[in-house]
Amino acid sequence: MITYKEVDSSYFEMYDTVSMNVEMNSIYKISRIDNGLGGMVFEEIPCERIIKDLSVFEHATDYEKMFDITNWRFYMAFDGDKPVGAMTIAGRTEGMNMLGGRTDACVLWDIRVSDEYKHQGIGKNLLKMGITNAGNDGYSQMIIECQSNNVTACKFYAGMGAKLSKIDMYAYYMEPDVKDDVMLVWYLDL
Repeated sequence: MITYKEVDSSYFEMYDTVSMNVEMNSIYKISRIDNGLGGMVFEEIPCERIIKDLSVFEHATDYEKMFDITNWRFYMAFDGDKPVGAMTIAGRTEGMNMLGGRTDACVLWDIRVSDEYKHQGIGKNLLKMGITNAGNDGYSQMIIECQSNNVTACKFYAGMGAKLSKIDMYAYYMEPDVKDDVMLVWYLDL
């Protein structure tokens, strides 16, 4: 049986043991109509199966070195004593670019589920906990960043009620390994 709980920084080492692999079998190709004035078209196209380990970019054990995490919340899912899911919601944080100075919004900073536990509702249950607590904390929106090559996450966020609101085709242009990825920013009303 999977159990869920809010945790504190004493769990960060355990949090980081939860894998953060993203399997890609398709991507969203985004095309502009009339240079964007006529809108944009998303086309899901198959691609060679790739598994990206995003945990190389994200370590809970580094959060306190980078930010004041006073207004952050951390959640984990366990199968017995084994950590199988984790999520971070970043609240009011000075200097956090994704918030753009807003104090009425929070950010889904990280969500992950161990490979062998995916597609069992763990991510959904974690996010529901985060949504409830974010609303209770007085936030009106949750901001979620994703990439066009993470179709599964895009569909997950849309299924949870988030609305795609920003598309930045050059967000990662200066990062050679991911320069062709498109940033998609979702907003979820709380």
